Amino acid sequence: MRLRFHRGGRLRGWLGAKFGGDLELGDRIWRRCLHLSGAFVLVYYLLPPRFFLVVPNVLALLLALGAVLVLEVLRHVAHAELPTLRPYEQHRVASFAFYAIALVIAVVVFPPAIATVVVLGTSLVDPLIGELRVRRVGPPVHPALPLAAYFGLAVGSLTFAWRVALPVAITGGALAAIIGVAIEAPRVRGVDDDLAMTLVPAFVLLTVALTVPFFHPLWN
Repeated sequence: MRLRFHRGGRLRGWLGAKFGGDLELGDRIWRRCLHLSGAFVLVYYLLPPRFFLVVPNVLALLLALGAVLVLEVLRHVAHAELPTLRPYEQHRVASFAFYAIALVIAVVVFPPAIATVVVLGTSLVDPLIGELRVRRVGPPVHPALPLAAYFGLAVGSLTFAWRVALPVAITGGALAAIIGVAIEAPRVRGVDDDLAMTLVPAFVLLTVALTVPFFHPLWN
């Protein structure tokens, strides 16, 4: 008997019906909710040291990532069933695993200001882009709306959460928004858009923060 980490679609079917659709709509809503929940990784910065008592916070975060990767291994080795996977994910590493890896790398490796920008960008703007595609909302709404959303999130987080000067926040936010939205569009075999949308802007912001004095505040 296969391991099954879902209840046959009852919750997703209920969600779809609540919004005037079917199980397919429920799947889409559930995927969007899971994607949005990625932003909660930023709570990591608010936790006091040794919040988990027996292990350091960073180790707890890595253990959580390990649990996600175990699910992915079970999917391939034990043929475990997970909900909402798309057909193209069946025989490759699933997007949720790439997404979890990207989020953890962002908050562990990169400066908090940069990590906050790219985590918010991927977790909140990527679902927006997906919805615009599904609804076939064309130019000039797409990509103008995702760019504006990413830019607003970036500038807001840099100025209010990390006290970065407004000129730096505006310039850095614009750079991150352009790269983040642009990198989401291409479909390159073997490259997951969640991973690229998180880490490529992060590397670019880190590079300019280290090399251009104007952007040094992003390193803090």
